[in-house]
Amino acid sequence: QVQLVESGGGLVQPGGSLRLSCTASENIFNFNAMAWYRQAPGKEREFVAHITVGSSTNYAGSVKGRFTISRDNAENTVYLQMNSLKPEDTAVYYCNARTLQRHYWGQGTQVTVSS
Repeated sequence: QVQLVESGGGLVQPGGSLRLSCTASENIFNFNAMAWYRQAPGKEREFVAHITVGSSTNYAGSVKGRFTISRDNAENTVYLQMNSLKPEDTAVYYCNARTLQRHYWGQGTQVTVSS
């Protein structure tokens, strides 16, 4: 069973930065892509960013230019660097890994942007 463990969430002031980490229990080359999603209270889960096995990236329009997704294959870890954070970025952030057959999810990490 694949396990994804997120860390790095917390409380930050508007304009601040956080870096989220997602470490997989197996080699991340096994996945076609890894991604970050988020879910704010009362809203549906939404796509934030993804990175493919070939390191191509894609971002939601709301975070483009502020967030950067990256991967460290040796550590089986994917990162989400979040800069210029806004209150509307407040959400639980989930790591996702996918193959052709399945999606796997982490347990989520809370990010709160507030003064």
